[in-house]
Amino acid sequence: MSRSAHPAGPRHADVLTEGHYSAPPADLNALDPKVWSRTVTREGDGAVRVGGIEVAGLAEEFGTPAYFLDEDDFRARCRAWRDAFGPDADVFYAGKAFLSRAVVRWLDEEGLNLDVCSGGELATALSAGMPPARIAFHGNNKSEEEIERAVEVGVGRIVLDSFQEIVRVSHIAERLGKRQPVQIRVTVGVEAHTHEFIATAHEDQKFGIALAGGQAAEAVRRALKLDGLELIGIHSHIGSQIFDMAGFEVAARRVVSLLAEVRDEHGVELPEIDLGGGLGIAYTSDDDPSEPHEIAKALGEIVTRECDAAGLRTPRISVEPGRAIVGPTAFTLYTVGTIKPLETLRTYVSVDGGMSDNIRTALYDAEYTVALVSRSSDAEPMLVRVVGKHCESGDIVVKDAFLPADLAPGDLIAVPATGAYCRSMASNYNHALRPPVVAVRDGEARVIVRRETEEDLLRLDVG
Repeated sequence: MSRSAHPAGPRHADVLTEGHYSAPPADLNALDPKVWSRTVTREGDGAVRVGGIEVAGLAEEFGTPAYFLDEDDFRARCRAWRDAFGPDADVFYAGKAFLSRAVVRWLDEEGLNLDVCSGGELATALSAGMPPARIAFHGNNKSEEEIERAVEVGVGRIVLDSFQEIVRVSHIAERLGKRQPVQIRVTVGVEAHTHEFIATAHEDQKFGIALAGGQAAEAVRRALKLDGLELIGIHSHIGSQIFDMAGFEVAARRVVSLLAEVRDEHGVELPEIDLGGGLGIAYTSDDDPSEPHEIAKALGEIVTRECDAAGLRTPRISVEPGRAIVGPTAFTLYTVGTIKPLETLRTYVSVDGGMSDNIRTALYDAEYTVALVSRSSDAEPMLVRVVGKHCESGDIVVKDAFLPADLAPGDLIAVPATGAYCRSMASNYNHALRPPVVAVRDGEARVIVRRETEEDLLRLDVG
C-alpha cells in the first residue's frame, strides 16, 4: 500500500553522496528482531501487531503517544537472566529503568529480586507485594526517612555510598533494634566506554567510595566496627549501555583485590560481590548486545579466576540488569502531525510526543530507529528526523533514520527499545500529559500506568 508522496527532502541517493549516513535498509517494511520485542510482527496486510493486536486498534483504544510493553517478552527476559545465573547467584532488576506495581508482580512471579533507589520506588515495590528481603536499596543521598523505612521493613541490603551513610544507617538500625545487611559501593577507576553522564566508576563523579587512596578499605574498617551493620559484600557499577566486557574484568580484579585486603587485615572473607548492571541493548541494528548466558559465563569466569589467584573462596555474585530486561520489550507509538521537507538536508517529521516522553536523545545523544507501523509502503526511502511538539530545538526523538517518502499526517510510527528510562524520566514539560504504559499479551491489552489528565496537572497546582 502506498500514498501520494508529498514534497520531501533528499532521497537515499542524495544522502549517500553526502557521505554522512549509512545506506537505507533494503526493506523499510522489515522489523529487525534484534531491536523490536519478540511478539512484534508485520502481517501480510502490512499492519504491525504486538501480542497479536494491531497497533492501529491500540492507538484507537489508548491514544498516542503511548508506550506498549510486551509482557511475554519482559517475562521471558526475566527468566533468561534468572536461568543464566542460576541458584547460586542473585539477579536484581534495576527498578530505575521502569517500575510499576504490575512490573513488581511480574518480577516476583518470575523469581527476580529488585533494587530501588528512592522512597517512591521502595513504596511501589512494597505496595505490590515484593518481599522486603528481596529488595536492595541504592542511592548516593538517601534521606533519614528513606533509610528508616528501609531498615524497618527489613530490606535485604542497603548499598552504602558514603562515609556519612555508614554511620547514618548504623545509628538508625541500632535505634530500631536491628542489624542491617549492607554492601559498600566502591568506585574502581574504570572508565566505561559510554556517555560521560552514564559512566559511573571513574573517581570524578558522585557515586561510591573510591578504591584509590585506601578510602574503600577505610570504609570497610568503619562498617565492620559498627553494631548496626552486617557487612555482606562489595558493590561495583561501572556505567550503562556497555557492550565490552573488558571493563567488568578490570573492575572485578580490583574488587577482588579489596576482598583479599579485607581478609588479610580483618580475617573476614566477605560472602558477596555485586557487579552492578549497565549491559547494553540494541537501539539500532548496528548494536550487538550479548545474551544473558554469555554475560553470566563471562562474569563467573572473571570472578572465579581472580578469587583463585587471590586464594579466596568465590563469593556469591549479584547483577542488576534493568535496561537489559525492560528496554527491548516496549515501543512508543506516535501519530504523525506535520511533515516539513528541508531541501538537500532532511525531512522533519513532527509527532504528538517528544522530549517529554523520551528525553534520552536530548540528554545522552542517544540513537534510535523508527518505523511506519500502521501500514506498509513501497515508496522510496527518505531521510527523516523525528521531532516532538515541544518548544525546544533539541526536542528530537530520532536524529536520523529512513521512512517511506509517502509518509503522511495521521500515519502511525513507532520507536522501539523505549522500555527503559523513557517513562521513568518522562516530564510535564510544556504541561504535556505523560503517556500511559499499556501491557500487551496474548491478544489482550491493559493499562498498567494510566495517561495523565489535565485534572492531574491542575490538582497539584494549589495557587
